[in-house]
Amino acid sequence: MVHFIKLLRPFNLLIIALTMFGLGSYFDFYVTKNGAESLLFSTPFILLIVSTVLIAAAGNIINDYFDVRADRINRPTKLIIGKYIKKRWAIVLHWLINFIAFGIAIYLSYTFKTFWYVFIHLLSINLLWYYSSHLKRTMVIGNIVIALLTALVPLLVGIFYNPFLLESIPALYPFENIIDTQNWILFFSISLGLFAFFLNWSREIIKDIEDVDGDKVIRAKTLPITLGNKKTKWIATAVIFVPIIVTVSLYPLYAISGLNLVAFYPVFGSALFVLLALYFLWQPNAEKRSIKLSHTCIKLAMVCGLFLPIYWLMIH
Repeated sequence: MVHFIKLLRPFNLLIIALTMFGLGSYFDFYVTKNGAESLLFSTPFILLIVSTVLIAAAGNIINDYFDVRADRINRPTKLIIGKYIKKRWAIVLHWLINFIAFGIAIYLSYTFKTFWYVFIHLLSINLLWYYSSHLKRTMVIGNIVIALLTALVPLLVGIFYNPFLLESIPALYPFENIIDTQNWILFFSISLGLFAFFLNWSREIIKDIEDVDGDKVIRAKTLPITLGNKKTKWIATAVIFVPIIVTVSLYPLYAISGLNLVAFYPVFGSALFVLLALYFLWQPNAEKRSIKLSHTCIKLAMVCGLFLPIYWLMIH
């Protein structure tokens, strides 16, 4: 059982659940502000979180299933499939978890009379399979696919809350003076999604640097194998700076809305972890430990940024 739990990567799944719950809390505040019923602990929203976490868990299983040969070199002490869990059982668990998640998606689509949940869940399941079996060995596409799937997490919350917010609230703080409600919901969800996309994309690139030895065995064509570590580090650095530049450029928009620097403390925390990530990444003769610390710092930067909705509720 312990090895099965490790295979699912519970910390990553917890981040997904907390991200959805945090953004849901922020939207829910405005739903209940006008006397409407809270949706945060409603059955449909809980099921949405569960289904999203289940698809991510199944994706972790299938990723390790196809990575057995590479992981014998890259992470021999963390190898689970083939050592503690048989490959055929891993496949069975993968499809069983996906079956449950897709069943929930059908229920949500039927309940809310929309095809979005079925479409996004089915797309995610198939992309995670194809990524693990083929795209992970490509130079760029694989990293972008995983980053896009990460960006879908906050977007799912926006899709869920959008109709309820539009029905109950004419305008939403802090953008009530400059942006209408529907555009605000999409703006906020997509903004968090883009933030997660670029940081996760850079993390995937850095992980490829760490996994070069094993990836060579399976004849992968990742960026560090194709271009070398130094050029790959420059690409990762450029990708990391995109969300920072966008955040700074959007500050006048937030300032007009009445937000001061105190509202951006989580963003500052995220920026600090990004700088630490770059410090470890560019260490002379960086070993695997430094590279691992670098992509761990990026993960912490994502956590800080995705904590922003809850933080805004706390200071509101």
